[in-house]
Amino acid sequence: MSRVDAFLELVVKQNGSDLHLVASNPPRVRLNGDTYSIKYRKLSTSETEDLIFEIMSKAEIKTFKKESNLDFAYQIDGLARFRVNAFKHLDGVGAVFRVIPSEIKTLNELGLPPVIKNLARQRKGLILVTGPTGSGKSTTLAAMIDYINSERKGHIITIEDPIEFIHHNKCSLVSQREVGEHTKDFASALHSALREDPDVILVGELRDLETIHLALTAAEMGILVMATLHTSSAASSIDRIINVFPPGEEAYVRTMLSTSLCGAISQQLLRTADARGRIAAIEIMVNNPAIANVIREGKSEQLDNIIQSGGMQGMQLMDTALKRLLDAKLVTGDDAYMKARNKTDFDRYRDTGEMSDESDKNPEE
Repeated sequence: MSRVDAFLELVVKQNGSDLHLVASNPPRVRLNGDTYSIKYRKLSTSETEDLIFEIMSKAEIKTFKKESNLDFAYQIDGLARFRVNAFKHLDGVGAVFRVIPSEIKTLNELGLPPVIKNLARQRKGLILVTGPTGSGKSTTLAAMIDYINSERKGHIITIEDPIEFIHHNKCSLVSQREVGEHTKDFASALHSALREDPDVILVGELRDLETIHLALTAAEMGILVMATLHTSSAASSIDRIINVFPPGEEAYVRTMLSTSLCGAISQQLLRTADARGRIAAIEIMVNNPAIANVIREGKSEQLDNIIQSGGMQGMQLMDTALKRLLDAKLVTGDDAYMKARNKTDFDRYRDTGEMSDESDKNPEE
């Protein structure tokens, strides 16, 4: 048993999401979005380094000393897996441990909109799951992969850095590969995956031009590709992908994306009204002829209007999702307001209760 295990067991017991170990500070735990100090003394520089290095392999320690940061996974059998980011800072070293539950929650258990199941049922194309760090992207993707694994007889390949949720074969064969352990990088793993008879490929993050180009190529080849981006909205996700490519390739990439995109899911996590947990607010864009045309013509500023009027297809803007959570008394008005994009409109809604868009229409399930 490693010495850090006692801290991690405490975090899991308290339903925390993260453990922070930083030299010259006591350990801290994140609960429902806020961090709190654990009743423990300040960790010295050498003590913090010992705690972190104890759970690293010799190769990982060597990489960390060279690169000054490292992502890796750590597991306590019978408790949970943890995604770890180790780093150097002014007072020495530190690490953040993100709790990855041993059980994968279903789409229904997560309370995600039914249209997400429809996206997961697609046989080909690109699905983007976006949001800031800690917004639950990995949890949503794990639930989608588990749904496909339960419904479809095929081959699912995941490329992650590091592997987070562990998927066991159900209807599908699942092959999970970790960057740095089983492959050099996302691009080389994705290039290899195209030759491995895949039906579904999960790309942990679209980090560079080569990875994005290969993901789009795979989607056009008839593979369902699921990937994450650190963007705050469906519209900004489109711009992020386009802007990675040289200007001379923009028209080609826009055409490619307009035909291969299935949809984009953008999410944020909010503290629940009872302060006992967190809940996701979900923006959803589903590709249709209007969306595809706007992408081709480079008019992404019009995407929000199409999403706003696409409620019958399951689309909704982030602020609409926040209003629904507020109406259901699942979050507080102040927390929802802080996450809202159009704060003037959201403030008016809190006063009048009137929606300013058409996306309150529920799609037929």
